[in-house]
Amino acid sequence: MESFPRIVFYGTPQIAVASLRKLVDAGYPVVAAVTAPGKPAGRGLKPGHSPVQAYALSAGLRVLQPESLRDQSFLDTLRSLKPDLQVVVAFRMMPREVWSLPPLGTFNLHASLLPDYRGAAPINWVIIRGEKETGVTTFFLDDKIDTGEIIFSEKTPIDPLETAGDLHDRLMMIGAELVLKTVRSVAGGTVTRIPQVQLADPSRLKTAPKFTRNDARIEWSAGLPEVFNLIRGMSPYPGAFSDLRFPDGSAISLKILNALPEPSPEPARPGEMITDRKTYLKIAAKGGFLSLLRVQPAGRKIMGIVEFLNGFGRHFDQNP
Repeated sequence: MESFPRIVFYGTPQIAVASLRKLVDAGYPVVAAVTAPGKPAGRGLKPGHSPVQAYALSAGLRVLQPESLRDQSFLDTLRSLKPDLQVVVAFRMMPREVWSLPPLGTFNLHASLLPDYRGAAPINWVIIRGEKETGVTTFFLDDKIDTGEIIFSEKTPIDPLETAGDLHDRLMMIGAELVLKTVRSVAGGTVTRIPQVQLADPSRLKTAPKFTRNDARIEWSAGLPEVFNLIRGMSPYPGAFSDLRFPDGSAISLKILNALPEPSPEPARPGEMITDRKTYLKIAAKGGFLSLLRVQPAGRKIMGIVEFLNGFGRHFDQNP
């Protein structure tokens, strides 16, 4: 007979909602959803709802939004809920007094095949670095970030044209299934624990740190695959960008959200732009060109390349 443990769920962004919904639909008693405090938004600067908060309220779940996970009132409330198990998807680091509370433990869903790509941005970095496959992993929390004992992993190939946004959406659904599988295993007493040190040499692990603005800057002198992977890995957020100077002397900062690589044996100066001013714009990298499909000029909306050229094509005129 399947056991139904009392669960406290932790998460904030959209990727966490699918897992929470999966648990609720399966009938597990989620006694609370813990999410980040709402950020002021709109003209009135009223706190908005996070995706997890919005879903939890619609499902009739209790919502907790502590400023600090060490706040005594939050800890007292958590203990009063008497959770058997805690599930974490895209949340901040937890103190020991929180993750060690439930008798069945606390596990996290991470969007990579641990122990590789520990860190804040695994979905972006696996694409930027040209990986051919990735996946999701569930593991028990410990005192460090993404280092706990592994429970399950699920692999998936990365499509050569897939963006970080595309991969995010796929991993969200794969991860929700893995969360449900993990809860059933933990509740049923069949869970296995694999120390991460058994799986890889710690000195050779690939990491996924939070990216900076400079990480998103395109270096056109890099190889065509590297530039293409950066564009894919930074799309839709934060968007790989380049500071472009037009033949007429004007310049803009342009985010490139979608492009297609066009290998070419003909040499071209990195960063050189080729266009008919109406339907296409290509920029040279080492080994070929990137044909831009969807872009966002600084301070403007996202637009297709035809719309962009309709507004900026005149800048390709040479100065008299």
